[in-house]
Amino acid sequence: MYLHGTASINDEGHLEIGGCDTVELVKKYGTPLYVYDMELIKSRARSFKKMFEKYGVKSQVAYASKAFSSIAILQLVHEEGLSLDVVSGGELYTAAAAKFPIDKVHFHGNNKSEEELVMALDHKVGCIVVDNFHELHMLHYLCQKRKQTVNILLRVTPGIEAHTHDYILTGQEDSKFGFDLENGQAEMALNFSLDSEYLSPLGVHCHIGSQIFETIGFVMAAKKILEKLSLWKNEYDFITEVLNLGGGFGIRYTNDDTPLSPEQYVEKMIIEVSKETERLSLPMPELWIEPGRSLVGDAGTTLYTIGSRKDVPNIRKYVAVDGGMTDNIRPALYDAKYEAVLANRVLDQQDEVVSIAGKCCESGDMLIWDLPLPSPDKEDILAVFCTGAYGYAMANNYNRIPRPPVVFVEKGESRLVIKRESYEDLVRLDMSINEKSPI
Repeated sequence: MYLHGTASINDEGHLEIGGCDTVELVKKYGTPLYVYDMELIKSRARSFKKMFEKYGVKSQVAYASKAFSSIAILQLVHEEGLSLDVVSGGELYTAAAAKFPIDKVHFHGNNKSEEELVMALDHKVGCIVVDNFHELHMLHYLCQKRKQTVNILLRVTPGIEAHTHDYILTGQEDSKFGFDLENGQAEMALNFSLDSEYLSPLGVHCHIGSQIFETIGFVMAAKKILEKLSLWKNEYDFITEVLNLGGGFGIRYTNDDTPLSPEQYVEKMIIEVSKETERLSLPMPELWIEPGRSLVGDAGTTLYTIGSRKDVPNIRKYVAVDGGMTDNIRPALYDAKYEAVLANRVLDQQDEVVSIAGKCCESGDMLIWDLPLPSPDKEDILAVFCTGAYGYAMANNYNRIPRPPVVFVEKGESRLVIKRESYEDLVRLDMSINEKSPI
């Protein structure tokens, strides 16, 4: 059994997180319930910052809030001195509601609407990561109309894909994101930006993948981009102030996952960029990274109550919980793998292999296949680990199931940070067939 962060087993054989007995958390808040280990999030944030400080490299560590966005988590990462990556008007609105310093907000996305760009300009975000020519031209037009300047990064595709242990070097990346680094698109975008009196290009951004367990992909991307930046310096007299190498740092979901520590990822980036800038006679840029999953993923645990079961002789034993693909759609979408325990009977002997089914009217609503557990009883509590990223963020109301609440735990104290949705919430925006539309 692998316990993340502050998780432990108390004298009663119950799972504890942040010094809080999960059985007591269930009594207080019900299930399903997302529980976040605040100490682990803080520790991870400090780990990412540590190496930049050690090497004296100017940097920004921006939390990629698409992993989990709420007022409370944004306030927490701000307290830890992080910047923020948002990808929609809703995430930007949440940042403003959390009173996050807007000059530390970077606005991403491959199809930002005019309304979202106006919102970003109204708030005066620190940087807009420009993804394509449509956006580039629209942003220039809006800024020209408003007589307003804005800092931008150009998102480029360096032709490197990295997922887990696999790295692919391609001549021209097939991606919906960014300006291609090899076919002249990136140069065209740079020249347009340099010619605009309203767009201030700080540098470039790339993102090579997700759940990355090695540093070679980041090294390959950094080398390729810096070689291009050297050409831009000579041809266009453009000096890059910022190099954003994105995120994608992996976490441990199961025994098959072997991620590096945050310090190892960052140190390798710093060493490689320092070496290449010296070789190419470039000034050392400010380095930005965007951890999301690696900050909150393994800090989150979802608690469920076990309900019905179905034994198919000589085939499978199904055990159902009171949640499923409405609070964790990743197994259905990606065949994502998770580990779990009975939170109220952690030390009992594992004498059955069962498959955990969700409650949705959907055959694909399965959370975990073939999980060894102590023989589960009705009302036992199942704790599924590492659900802090893309759990609540991707939660939905399929079958009209309300989304669960979120609690933060630390030093024996729990704090409700997102309320459980009610049935009334589900119909709040509905209108009667005879009701006159306000639009």
